[in-house]
Amino acid sequence: MNQVLKHVPVLPGWLPETVRLYLDHTEDGMSLRELARREGCHASTILRKVRRYETRRDDPLLDEALSAFARPAPLSSAPVQKTDQLQEAPPMSAPLRHAPLPVDDATIQREGRRILRRMAEPGAILAIANDMEKAVVLRAFPDGKSARTAVVDRAIAKAFLLKDWIACSRQGRIATYELSAVGRSALKRMLEEDDAGQAGLAEGGTPFAMQHRDWAERDIREEGGNRRVRYNLAESPVAVLGRRREKDGKLFLDADLVEAAERLREDFELAQMGPRVTQNWERFLTTGDRGAFKNESGLAEGPKAARDRVALALRDLGPGLGDVALRVCCFLEGVETAERRMGWAARSGKIVLRIALQRLRRHYDETYGRSGPLIG
Repeated sequence: MNQVLKHVPVLPGWLPETVRLYLDHTEDGMSLRELARREGCHASTILRKVRRYETRRDDPLLDEALSAFARPAPLSSAPVQKTDQLQEAPPMSAPLRHAPLPVDDATIQREGRRILRRMAEPGAILAIANDMEKAVVLRAFPDGKSARTAVVDRAIAKAFLLKDWIACSRQGRIATYELSAVGRSALKRMLEEDDAGQAGLAEGGTPFAMQHRDWAERDIREEGGNRRVRYNLAESPVAVLGRRREKDGKLFLDADLVEAAERLREDFELAQMGPRVTQNWERFLTTGDRGAFKNESGLAEGPKAARDRVALALRDLGPGLGDVALRVCCFLEGVETAERRMGWAARSGKIVLRIALQRLRRHYDETYGRSGPLIG
């Protein structure tokens, strides 16, 4: 053989697919179109994934992590003749240190439960320097003091970075990292897996769904008094917008506007105005009318009072405002999806939605008063 190949690093099983695509393109030389044909997607999708990691290689820790999977160039087996002009380079006095990445996913999951939980605390960051074997989690307190809450190996920190669990917030001699949205979802999934293991097999399939939920509690007025219920803040797009803040620090949607949107949705769900997805058995056993289904309707027969309240509110909003309120509040469409389907300009839907909710709040106050009628 004319070539002698060095050992090629084996990609660990926990490595995300996006990193594998990047290494296949940069190290193995596969073109974007080849990767697109292999993955069954458009070449622009592969380009976006590859460029995402290429632009982040300014981070020394990420560059070090990706360099650990570099494929060395083949060496020629023919001996090299030394001449006066070509001399062997002296060894470096301080060779670069590359901590080996963990191979097993169990180690990453175990350390993730410990470190990500600390990074989820308010004011917590992960700090590491180029000459440090360990990374530390520091938490800043309101009085200006800070404390070290955890220590993690450099290799584990690089694995967190490759899995997008942490994101670089400041570069320099000491780089700092914060917990990303992907890391928060991963932490939720880990904690739910722990809870499911203690609860039993019945809850074993919920962790991946629970990572996208944000539970909160509220009181519902009933005839016998108030009843406290738990609900998912992340389920409604309006609730997500209600937690966002503008540049001046004010909430994009006030609590009254979010309450109006939830009120419209409660009436919508109570009226069963959504499209029916199962067979209608309501009139199956009715004498003389067996099997007379209303297939042409597609809407269920819900309480008339709730349907009238929804129809009156949408009629007061009018076209445009009523459409976006119905799509986002009732059918739980995302704002961007509603913009695309209604042919609106980008980033205009949330402004129109806020105007619709202001009008809806005024409608409820003028029609029913601040307390409003009881549901039912």
